[in-house]
Amino acid sequence: MHLDVLDLRQFYYRTRLGRAAQKAVRDRLVALWPEAKGQTVAGFGFAVPLLRPYLPQARRVIGLMPGPQGVMRWPAGQANVSTLVEETLWPLETGAVDKLVLLHGLETSENPTAVLEECCRVLGPGGRAVFIVPNRSGLWARRDRTPFGFGRPYSLGQLEAQVKRAGLIPERHAAALFAPPSENKFWLRVGNWVERLGQRLSRSGGGGVILLEVSKQVPARPRTGLASRVREPLRVLEGVPEPVAAGRSGG
Repeated sequence: MHLDVLDLRQFYYRTRLGRAAQKAVRDRLVALWPEAKGQTVAGFGFAVPLLRPYLPQARRVIGLMPGPQGVMRWPAGQANVSTLVEETLWPLETGAVDKLVLLHGLETSENPTAVLEECCRVLGPGGRAVFIVPNRSGLWARRDRTPFGFGRPYSLGQLEAQVKRAGLIPERHAAALFAPPSENKFWLRVGNWVERLGQRLSRSGGGGVILLEVSKQVPARPRTGLASRVREPLRVLEGVPEPVAAGRSGG
């Protein structure tokens, strides 16, 4: 079940906790993808808060928002790049996307397998995607006062297994949201410090969300068999005696 776009906008843009969460996750994404010059970058779900760093450099930025969630205009003060889409049928050409980000798009879907298939379709050869989902063992998945408390949380192993079944290859993973999901002034004040400490101390996870980077690899075309036939030429002269020079006689 997708969240409502109005609730998502309220959390990420109107609350201190939401703005802190937005920054923490976006910083981890930018650490994975520092640039996207000349590329097509797309986000599905409610990924637009994370895409702003790519607006000045990317060839094209697209915000795909599923119908059950609803759509909002984004970015503010600039030409709109958001569009309402069918959850498993995006208005993008096959292989058109270089970088794809999913936030609140996979764990809230009633058909995650079809969503992953659509991700695979729109990614170009060598394209990359980052799936951002609630950590099954994290504090944020246990509190429904934030968007990360809805839908299906994942462990890293569960997420990797699901993307592999869709034909995507896990490459790297990261974590974010190490501070508790609290609006207490103390935690909001020390949130940046806790986030930096968590990044230094945790290599395999431990945060409130998991970021999994995957790639799309196109398999090599199968050999036609011609090469093997060439490597094993027909031996049409086998059994024919070697020619003897004129004037020579046998012993």
